[in-house]
This record gives sequence, C-alpha cells and structure tokens, in this order.
Amino acid sequence: GHAGQGSASSPCGGGAMSAAAHRLAAGLTQLGLALDEQTQQRLLAYGALLMKWNKVYNLTAIRDEASMIDLHLLDSLAILPHVAHVTRVADIGSGGGLPGIPLAICRPDCAVALVETVGKKASFLLQAKAELGLANLSVHNLRVEHFKPLEPFPAVSSRAFASLLDFVRWTDHLLAPGGEWIAMKGVYPQDELAALPASVRLRESRRLQVPGVEAERHLLFITRN
Repeated sequence: GHAGQGSASSPCGGGAMSAAAHRLAAGLTQLGLALDEQTQQRLLAYGALLMKWNKVYNLTAIRDEASMIDLHLLDSLAILPHVAHVTRVADIGSGGGLPGIPLAICRPDCAVALVETVGKKASFLLQAKAELGLANLSVHNLRVEHFKPLEPFPAVSSRAFASLLDFVRWTDHLLAPGGEWIAMKGVYPQDELAALPASVRLRESRRLQVPGVEAERHLLFITRN
C-alpha cells in the first residue's frame, strides 16, 4: 500500500532523517531486536529532542547524530532482551533519560521512574515525556536519597551513574525484597565489585555487543544476600 506515500517529499530534512532511521534499523537488526515502525519513529523523535535540547542544556557530550544513535539509543536498547522480566524500575541519575526513556518507549507495559537531581535535566525529561506521550514514565527531580516512593521497586537501574558501592548504598531504600540492581557499565568493574559489602552479591554479569561501539559494555545484576 500507501505506507511509502509522501515520505519522499517530506519537508523537514527527510534525507538526514532517513540516514538516522537507516542507522537505527540496521543497529536493531544487529541487536536482534524486532521493533515496529512506530516504536522506531518514537525512538528517533526522542533522539532528535535530545540533540535539540543538548544545544542549550548540555545534556550529553555527544554532538553528532550517528554517535547519538550508536552511543545513546543502541547502547540503551542493547539491554532490552536482558530486562524482559522487569515490569517496574527506578532509573537513577537519568540525565538525558538513558536507558529509561528508550526502555519506556519500547516497553509500554513497564513503569519507569526517572530520578534526576539536576533541574534542567529533569525539565528535559518532563518535556520528552509530554512530547512522546509516555504514560508509563514518571520524572522525579530530587536527590535519590530523598526519593520516597509509595512502594519499593523490583528493579533499580543506572547507566554511568556512580560507583557500584554508592549506587547500592544510595538506593537500598528503593529496592523491594528480592529485587535487583541493574547497572550498565563499560569495562568489567572488578575493583568496584570488590568494594561491595558482604550484604550484596553479583548475581550475573553479561557482556553486551553494541553496534557501532568499540568499547566494552557490561550489564550487571546485583542482589541482596
């Protein structure tokens, strides 16, 4: 049918967008993720918002579109197959909304709470929630130790937020009994793991391969003993 109609003569920089769309689609294929067209469009819309607000708010060091797709979108989406069991999560030090917003876009069934101390970053997160219509997303602009949810979370996540020790210590009050901390890290954080108290343990570490990203990526699942 009519799916392709009008796209060729798209008025708003169609060429640049299609390059971004192509890069995202290719990356998703490499990750083995099947996301429908609408979900991909929303991810690209989020990426475009991030780029736009970044000029004013300095949300991320990344400036070009290709890096934004590889280092932000695909990097966050790489965790999707590993968090299929998660239905409610607090994402700590969310910054520009990673991995929380891509997760919320791809998993409408999952309730995602973003916790961000910095006011202007929280403003961006609220704007993204509104523009993308993410009913399953909530934004909390406060220090994590001041975040007092009605119910604790079965999962608490972070990406490049703090040392594992600080992450676990500052969010202990947020984690439900039997819950898990999910930490996105670069190289395997041997020293940080060694510094963890005896009350918690590394349940599992998974090495992630992110398309377009040379650097190592690890996803760590930590539980209480």
